[in-house]
Amino acid sequence: MSTVREPPRVVVLTADGTPPPANEAALRELADVTVVTREGLAEALAGSGGRRPAEVLLLWDFFSDALAEAWDAAAGLRWVHVAAAGVDAMLFPGLRTSEVLLTNAHGVFDRPIAEFVLAAVLAQDKQLHRSRALQHEHRWVHRELRRTRGATALVVGTGGIGRETARLLRAVGMDVRGAGRTARAGDPDLGTVVPAADLAEHVGWADHVVLAAPLTEQTRGLVGPRVLAAMAPHAHLVNVARGALVDEDALREALRAGRPAAATLDVFDTEPLPPGHPFWDMDNVHVSAHMCGDVEGWRDELAAQFEANLRRWTAGEPLLNQVDKGAGYVRSP
Repeated sequence: MSTVREPPRVVVLTADGTPPPANEAALRELADVTVVTREGLAEALAGSGGRRPAEVLLLWDFFSDALAEAWDAAAGLRWVHVAAAGVDAMLFPGLRTSEVLLTNAHGVFDRPIAEFVLAAVLAQDKQLHRSRALQHEHRWVHRELRRTRGATALVVGTGGIGRETARLLRAVGMDVRGAGRTARAGDPDLGTVVPAADLAEHVGWADHVVLAAPLTEQTRGLVGPRVLAAMAPHAHLVNVARGALVDEDALREALRAGRPAAATLDVFDTEPLPPGHPFWDMDNVHVSAHMCGDVEGWRDELAAQFEANLRRWTAGEPLLNQVDKGAGYVRSP
């Protein structure tokens, strides 16, 4: 006699004031779903009121570290999905060494972030920020601009976001190289890839340095005083990865000294960026609120991605976008 498998128990962690995924009804057709905020996570994971312990956790509050606090209650957990590209907040020792599968939103943000990088490059080359400031001052100041075609860009990070960024920058005629774990030549997207560990030896080549790498123990503080000192005086740093890739104190001093010339920063060590932080008032720093991948409809795409993987889970099929918990990212096939 065949055994009917019970629907999996799925806990959806949301932030206070944030609605659950728009496809919640479809998820409930597939699973026994409980939507909670941080305060109710441990109880929901452990099971209560006759419910089984949770098998699946969707981190809709994707920067939350609540699972680490509730880990002792997660004995039944078998799969965690983070609705974000970066999973550094999830890689606490308990999860890293467990048998629990970890998946992320690999692929959703690649093109939007690449478009943001291109916009940042063009804004720097064409002095759009300077023009806006002069407009406010009612000043007509003619200048010569930099040509983007033929400019050089070093993209740090060879995953999906880095590759899509490289493809888009190449499409406008830029000369692109990559920086990653392993040096190689002839990469189809990045051309020459230099070792990220030796970034200071290669960064001086680039007009634009783009950070698109995951935050790992190897990349934390990657751009520090030595790398900044090696950048070209006219260079432009773009960070669309994680704030902790950069030594922010060193960057502040380097920008004040005029090397590099400017930075476009979408991510920071502390978010939101504190009101008194010096970056707000620096003319050569362009601040945005960790939004480079958040285009219209992005939440619906994230929800659909999780639903598709949940269908695979209920069908006993391998999950997509499985994170290598040792490395901290989804490895390329």
